[in-house]
Amino acid sequence: MAITKVVIPAAGFGTRFLPQTKAMPKEMLPIVDKPVIQYVVEEAVQAGIADVILVTGSNKRAIEDHFDAPDEDLLKNLNQGGKTELIEEIKKISEMANFIYVRQKGPYGNATPIRSAQHVVENEPFLVLWGDEFVIAEPSRAKQLISSHEKYQAPILGGVIKEEADDFTRYGYVKGTKVEPNVWKVEGLVEKPGQDNAPSNLAIVGGYLLTQDIFPVLEAQQPGKGGEYYLLEAINVLAQKTPVYAIEIQNGKYYDTGNKLEYMKTATELALKHPDINGPFVEFLKSLNL
Repeated sequence: MAITKVVIPAAGFGTRFLPQTKAMPKEMLPIVDKPVIQYVVEEAVQAGIADVILVTGSNKRAIEDHFDAPDEDLLKNLNQGGKTELIEEIKKISEMANFIYVRQKGPYGNATPIRSAQHVVENEPFLVLWGDEFVIAEPSRAKQLISSHEKYQAPILGGVIKEEADDFTRYGYVKGTKVEPNVWKVEGLVEKPGQDNAPSNLAIVGGYLLTQDIFPVLEAQQPGKGGEYYLLEAINVLAQKTPVYAIEIQNGKYYDTGNKLEYMKTATELALKHPDINGPFVEFLKSLNL
């Protein structure tokens, strides 16, 4: 079955970026001239996704506005200024895919948006990509997840090798058996294990390709630590019932824009690659008395 849907959870409060995120969603933070979430959507669309399901909250209207058709006054202004290339660029945003908006309902936790989207994904396998992080890879992370699902006909978890000491207190790591290079059969996932107790060096931060098997697990799920509903805990249960695989995303780099320092690193790195500003930006950085 072709993979045509992606679920992008984007309902969090973005508390690590307050006061900036008091009125603007963290997913809309700019990386030079595009918001973070547009990188995620573009990756999915380039992998063949037709339906983009954005699971949002009450303070996320800016996301809907961004992917909506451009305002006529804006188009008129750009046309009068002879900025036809910008007109085409912003029109493409709303034409990339079918955008479907679901309001998150239910208890707090990153499993809840998946359950909220169940009626929209219907009976199909689907991608899950977070709206405040992305991976730049060749082939793309989304294509690698889809390709692995086609091979194994099972849920696929996307991971990257993370081996710094503080990584083991930030991410969930795979416990399992390597079945071929860069592929593990998952026995379980250990959340923030600490360096000494980590079952592997593969951190699950690269998205998921899930099947309908996840929904009965989510429906029966009990709250975890702090009363939250965690997707990794649901996947742990799922892995005891049906085969689940994890892959190391190849030829790529993971960009975590969910905290201030990593966001600044991402914005700086991609600014250095941006064709419009990379040269002057390099000169500016060199001029700083660091």
